[in-house]
Amino acid sequence: MKKLIKKIIPASWLLLYHKALAYLGAVLYNFPSRKLKVIGVTGTNGKTTVCHMVRDILETDGFRVGMTTSIAFSDGAKDWENNTKQGMPGRLRLRKLLRQMLKNKCDYAIIETTSEGIGQFRHYKIDYNLAVFTNLTRDHIEAHGSFLEYRQAKEKLFEVVSKRDGGIAVLNLDDPNVEHFLKYNAPCTYGYSLKEKRDKDSLNLISADLEGLHAEGSVFSIQGVNYALAVPGEYNLYNALAAFSTCLSQGVTREKIGKALNNYIGIPGRLEEIKNKKGIRVFVDYAHTEDALENVYKTLRKMPHQRIVSVLGATGGGRDKKKRPILGRLAARYTDLVIITNEDPYNEDPGKIIAEVFAGVLKGGKQRDKNCWRILNRGRAIGFALSKSRPGDIVVITGKGCERVMAVGDKLIPWSDREEVKKQIKAGASKVAL
Repeated sequence: MKKLIKKIIPASWLLLYHKALAYLGAVLYNFPSRKLKVIGVTGTNGKTTVCHMVRDILETDGFRVGMTTSIAFSDGAKDWENNTKQGMPGRLRLRKLLRQMLKNKCDYAIIETTSEGIGQFRHYKIDYNLAVFTNLTRDHIEAHGSFLEYRQAKEKLFEVVSKRDGGIAVLNLDDPNVEHFLKYNAPCTYGYSLKEKRDKDSLNLISADLEGLHAEGSVFSIQGVNYALAVPGEYNLYNALAAFSTCLSQGVTREKIGKALNNYIGIPGRLEEIKNKKGIRVFVDYAHTEDALENVYKTLRKMPHQRIVSVLGATGGGRDKKKRPILGRLAARYTDLVIITNEDPYNEDPGKIIAEVFAGVLKGGKQRDKNCWRILNRGRAIGFALSKSRPGDIVVITGKGCERVMAVGDKLIPWSDREEVKKQIKAGASKVAL
């Protein structure tokens, strides 16, 4: 029905509808963002992690914080899971949540601000005080039409902040697209980097040195002071620098920022380990873009292991079809055994999606039924991966993270990779028939 409506109604009318609904929401809930300090985090990868890191730091400093991310909501009084399959809530729901944050006397509202959300004016009439740019790689290309339009959607958040008195931009200077975000000249700009060492005009530079990157975390220094992060991966170090810069701009001391980062243990579904007594390490992760998946694989390869067994798929609904064989090639390159399975097919044929990803696996040098397999049922695929693993191996299941639903057709059916892994391990996944 939605697709039919989109075909019938002119695109300009749909945009007007989205904008009008956003304004209606703002009026209905009495423009709640005007009395909150609003932090928007955008980029391809790392948004959710940065939001959670920023919240932890601000709360360590005594602030009350509300938050909306792709995995969770918080109104400052309670937290609950986001099972909507929306990274950014709809226009009315978002304003209602902001009003509840205000009612609960929150100082800050942190909003994971997506390109699709911006495209539908979910950000409209929200008074952002600060915008964070994490990075930019291919994602949602079909939804936007091109990488250029995808990037320009992200840029609109910084255009909003640049026009606000006291607006602050926090930017990843090591991302090749950063110049497009710097051009908006926000009243105050922070740039974080592992590469840039020289101060730039009108830019607060947070330059870090990597002192040690190990299997379970990292140590980095800023102006000669060491900080420890207990979650692995260089990409998480960049997330930490984004959070560091954001909170420093809000007057939080470096000591308190360092304390909060040192205590940060990660979030559900982001390289989350499912503990077991089988002698294997099992991780679930939300990675579903090329860059995110490669970062996860690189991080796992640094950990002691015999083999890496990967389970992955790709999202349907016409989303980024070109990346499907690329995801397969990455799995073939970085992991020893590869199982391709169903993920979130939406209204597409899941078998066709699997075939497109599997084609990349074969091009990556794997051999069918020897070190790579196609298994439509995700539960059976996870069970098969566990049955193939031996003590010392790592099993990594990507694409869904901590999600509790799977999008099939127009329905969201219950599904959890984490619970499935626990169930399979408890049952003893030793004999799984293909």
